[in-house]
Amino acid sequence: MKSKKLFLSLAVVSGSALIFLSAFDKNPKKAKTEVKAERPNIVVILADDMGFSDAGCYGGEINTPNIDFLANNGLRYREFYNTSRCCPTRASLLTGLYNQQAGIGKMTEAENEPGYLGRLADNSVTIAEVLKTAGYNTAMSGKWHVSNTFVQNDPKEQLAWLNHQKDYGDFSPISQYPTSRGFDQFFGTIWGVVDFFDPFSLVSGTKPIKNVPKDYYQTDAINDTAVAYINSWKKSQKPFFLYVAQNAPHWPLQAKPEDIAKYKDTYKGGWDVIREARYKKMAKLGLIDTNTTKLSKPLPRATSWENNPDKVWDAEAMAVHAAMIDRMDQGIGRIIDALRKTGKLDNTIIVFLSDNGASPENAAAYGAGFDRPSETRTGSPIIYATKKQAMPGPQTTYSSIGKVWANVANTPYQYAKAESFEGGIHTPMVAFWPKGIKAQKGGFSNQRGHVMDFMKTFIDLAGAKYPATYKGKTIKPTPGISLVPSFEGKDNAGHEVLFNEHFGARYARSGNWKLVSLSNDTTWHLFDLSKDKTEVNDVAKQNPQKVAELKALWKDWANTNQVFPKPGRGK
Repeated sequence: MKSKKLFLSLAVVSGSALIFLSAFDKNPKKAKTEVKAERPNIVVILADDMGFSDAGCYGGEINTPNIDFLANNGLRYREFYNTSRCCPTRASLLTGLYNQQAGIGKMTEAENEPGYLGRLADNSVTIAEVLKTAGYNTAMSGKWHVSNTFVQNDPKEQLAWLNHQKDYGDFSPISQYPTSRGFDQFFGTIWGVVDFFDPFSLVSGTKPIKNVPKDYYQTDAINDTAVAYINSWKKSQKPFFLYVAQNAPHWPLQAKPEDIAKYKDTYKGGWDVIREARYKKMAKLGLIDTNTTKLSKPLPRATSWENNPDKVWDAEAMAVHAAMIDRMDQGIGRIIDALRKTGKLDNTIIVFLSDNGASPENAAAYGAGFDRPSETRTGSPIIYATKKQAMPGPQTTYSSIGKVWANVANTPYQYAKAESFEGGIHTPMVAFWPKGIKAQKGGFSNQRGHVMDFMKTFIDLAGAKYPATYKGKTIKPTPGISLVPSFEGKDNAGHEVLFNEHFGARYARSGNWKLVSLSNDTTWHLFDLSKDKTEVNDVAKQNPQKVAELKALWKDWANTNQVFPKPGRGK
């Protein structure tokens, strides 16, 4: 469906036309005082569970011409980091803080410790809140996932809610919704996981959307709403901040048949064929240096691809993953086109990245409950294909690509989402800004960046001021570093030190030295990333002093950034 038609359908369904929500554009008294748009517009597009090498411009075979356009006319970052999982990364990106400082050390459950509030902390500010004070229009479409979630005490009632059979009202405290944290307009889901054809927790502003059109697809709705926002600002002289938080390609594997069909033969050659092809393409693109970035050993498998009894299902699963990214890219193309048609493209910064590495989860094993329905609105049962008994793609199945394909998606790195090894935290990141990026177009930046850097970067460019206090609360200083030097083509190392912790997975990086451990193993491993960017050669035993030094750095960071105390565990 064309973007305008779908958007208008949503407006009718939700009972409010989002396109007319910008009060600034309707108030003639304010028009004279509007800030002229020399300052850049800002669009942040965040993919969900997309692997480092999935996009074409990062080595993938998936058709992503619009993401590639941004890369070929902007910058690709070789050293950019997230926090290894959905909601912690979103918290860090939005606030310019480490995620524990922002209140989301784990997930969105409310726990009685400062780093584990399960929501954005009161002593944090969002980019939207700060840019509003500088005269920006602000809007968001997509996945929020940084507020406490209301859950029914009776699991049967929770399922009835998830299945759209009963209505229990708000999905989170309204005070924690995007419109309470600086966004003038919002369309999307408050919770994390969605049925792409009929999502739970879908709202317009704060009003629940109780029905969606027959041919609804969440990725289209997110991107078409972003287009509608851009069109609504066509005549405004105020710059805007637009946050487009995708659900794709997070499980469940659900895509439109015509998109899946494009990849019906792509993955029949198996895991290793795709992984090796991606590695070679990354080297050819100039993204990696094969001398320092070796292709790590593939994840151990129970069988070879040739002897894999589920190869038909597995190939289809990756085809659906690709289709979900393809559909997201199509929507990004419509966003770019809307910016071009409204004359805003040249002075708009667009950044594209992923919230973590591809997911190794077996989503089918989770079963129905909490945020996963048991049947569709019309009563069709949803199959959780634990034995791969139902092909992925339609609304009636819940499944995921699994750990082996996730290892491929994260080429050339090891491990995946939720871990602090590079496969979990190393994100593809593209920055595009025709008017402002002076570095070589289509080039690469080695500035070591982190999702918390967007706050400092956008403040610098918008002429805004990061507040010491906001709404009577003392605001934590941001540890972020501006990316502006990289836009100017300057050689800037970025962060000298970086840290992470999530469910026991952790790392400390100082310069090119990285100390890291897995979530299920407290053993520290040490790598020299100047020689070994894929963490294949553990040199901890040869460098005990460096291990001790980085352990001390990590412990100091953890104790001063609300990693400790952990709920119910202390230190």
